[in-house]
Amino acid sequence: MFASLRVRLAAIAGGLCAAGALAAPLAELAVRSNGISSYPAAAELPIGVGLGLAALAGAAVWVLAGHLLRPVAELSQAARRLEAGEAARVTVETKDELGRLAEGFNRMAETLAERERRISRLALRDAQTGLPNRLALERRLDQLQGSGAEGVTAAVVSVDRLARLRSVIGDELVGALVKDLTERIAARAPTAMIGRLSPEGLGVIFQDQGPDVMRRAGAVLEAALAAPLSIGGTTLPVSATIGLAQGPQGGGALRPILARAAIAADQARARRQKLAVFDARAYGDPAANLGLMGEMLRSIERGELVIYHQPKVDMRGGGVAGVEALARWRHPKRGLLSPDMFIPLAEETGHIRPLTDCVLRQAIEHQAAMRLAGHDVDVSVNISGRLLSDADFAEAALKLAAGAEGKLRFEVTETAVIDEPERALRHIERFVAAGVGVSIDDYGAGLSSLAYLKQIRAEELKIDQALVLGLTERGRDALLVRSTIDLGHSLGLKVTAEGVETPEAFAALAGMGCDFAQGFLIERPMPLGDVLRFLEEDRGWTRKRG
Repeated sequence: MFASLRVRLAAIAGGLCAAGALAAPLAELAVRSNGISSYPAAAELPIGVGLGLAALAGAAVWVLAGHLLRPVAELSQAARRLEAGEAARVTVETKDELGRLAEGFNRMAETLAERERRISRLALRDAQTGLPNRLALERRLDQLQGSGAEGVTAAVVSVDRLARLRSVIGDELVGALVKDLTERIAARAPTAMIGRLSPEGLGVIFQDQGPDVMRRAGAVLEAALAAPLSIGGTTLPVSATIGLAQGPQGGGALRPILARAAIAADQARARRQKLAVFDARAYGDPAANLGLMGEMLRSIERGELVIYHQPKVDMRGGGVAGVEALARWRHPKRGLLSPDMFIPLAEETGHIRPLTDCVLRQAIEHQAAMRLAGHDVDVSVNISGRLLSDADFAEAALKLAAGAEGKLRFEVTETAVIDEPERALRHIERFVAAGVGVSIDDYGAGLSSLAYLKQIRAEELKIDQALVLGLTERGRDALLVRSTIDLGHSLGLKVTAEGVETPEAFAALAGMGCDFAQGFLIERPMPLGDVLRFLEEDRGWTRKRG
């Protein structure tokens, strides 16, 4: 706009010059042709003078245009730079209106730059603690990757039960606790970058080379968590779960290791450990897992999800006392899939409901087939804790159980009632009232609670295989198993030991008064046809005891 205006002014000036050049001869011609002699000055005016005057006028206009338009053009260019996010400043030495306009523009540009710097700082900081946030940690990993740094390790420190602690001591003191923990880590690893990933988690980036990098990083974090924290004059014992992940050797993207460290923390929590290194094999292929879940419903419809049965034997009277129905997936491309590959995914994605419905229907059908073959055995089905408080599932399960031709049992974990105890316990009462037996599964695998144990109307207690496998090797495990058997009997429950794999373990359990045994010593999980053959044998499992 300013350039075109200047061109126009220049054109005007040029026009004035041309007009001056033509004015003198035209005037002289007019005077002489009319015989006018009273204007000798006009007639005698030199042509060069007129031309000079016109040129002087054009030059004056040109100078005036440059004086006015140059600072305006500079302001226009600076405004474009400011709009593009670049630094912008104009220098105008005049004290007139244009100078004051330039000063105002410079002040505005400085204010905007300072505001942008403040917004950038806020974007990279946790609002509560002022610590670097996830974006800041990710940018640091990008910088290390760009510089070719090696020996980079990421850690995630997830403070246990911090959400519940917040409801007790308040958000401000929780923020102080997080900052105190950060200072402890910084004191032991001064070169590490520490940030807040979430309300419950810290992220730490170590750059350390040499052997045992992961072990040293874990030792630093465990030492920082060893002593109780002092918050608001009160000492609080704080526990945390730590996940570690190391950068790829020989270069590669570093940003993903922060997410892998968070996954490692989840893996540690699932294993009931305090620290774990990212296990790629256990994590698997997320894209393949997602595809697997997408196939599950179609596989159920096509009959590819089937159940196997593992027998349970009576340790006193002999014979098969029942079978446990276990889900298996006969995948058309990947073969027979272990339940460890798809049941946890089904629970997380909500597919556990149609999966359990499928298992329950098949268990009832197989029980009828066993009864038709002359074998009246109990059939147990595992019920996920995510379904135990689901009223719709409870109603549907009771309708299916009503059509069973024998005794059905629902196996639940005692921790399954913790989230919604009133509703879960109410549904268990309905199952029992309808004649469905209830077994408490995996007892001893986690934090067992006597408070819930005494409230669950169960008739069987199943000792987790983690205790049974070490029964003959570790005296402490033997003591725990014996105490659990006595506890179950004192509560009026039958006790089943899972994971019985050796004759020595079987004999030890029998001596402790255990009621039932289940495990590879008796038989592995098997399809219906093999179960029917097993039941036809005269206590076929006794051969394995000898």
